[in-house]
Amino acid sequence: MAENILVAYDGSELSRKAVEEAKKQAKLVKDAVVHAVTVITHAGPTANAALARSFMGDMAEEIRPSMERIRKEFEAEGINCKAEVLLDYSFRNPSSQIIEYAKENQIDLIILGSRGLGGVGRLLLGSVSSQIVHRAECKVLVVK
Repeated sequence: MAENILVAYDGSELSRKAVEEAKKQAKLVKDAVVHAVTVITHAGPTANAALARSFMGDMAEEIRPSMERIRKEFEAEGINCKAEVLLDYSFRNPSSQIIEYAKENQIDLIILGSRGLGGVGRLLLGSVSSQIVHRAECKVLVVK
C-alpha cells in the first residue's frame, strides 16, 4: 500500500527534524511518496499589493534551492519525493494552505515541527502546528 506523507518545512531546526522523521516513516511503507512543502504567506503591511506579491516571489525563490536539496536527499535514500513551494496571498495562517494541500493530494500523514517554547508555553503548540492538529482530516505527527 502506498502512503502519501506531507512534511512541512520552514528552514527551522524543528522542521529539519520533521524531514528526518519523514524519511523514517516513508521507509516503513512500500511505495511511499513524500510531499515536502513550504508555505510562503504574506506578512506585513498591505498598502502595496504588487510589492507584497513581489516580496513573496523573492522569498519563494530563496527557499527553492533548499526544497530541491530536500527532494534530492529523499531520492538518494530511494524515497519518491515532491518538493513544493506554496504561495498564499490570503493572509491566512499557513496551516490553511497545508490542510488544503493535504486534502487535494490525499495525504495520509502530515509531519511537522512544534515550535519550542519556554516555561508554561511548553505545554502549547505553535499556531501552525496547533491548527493542523485540530483541523487536518488525516494523521498528524508533531516532532519536538
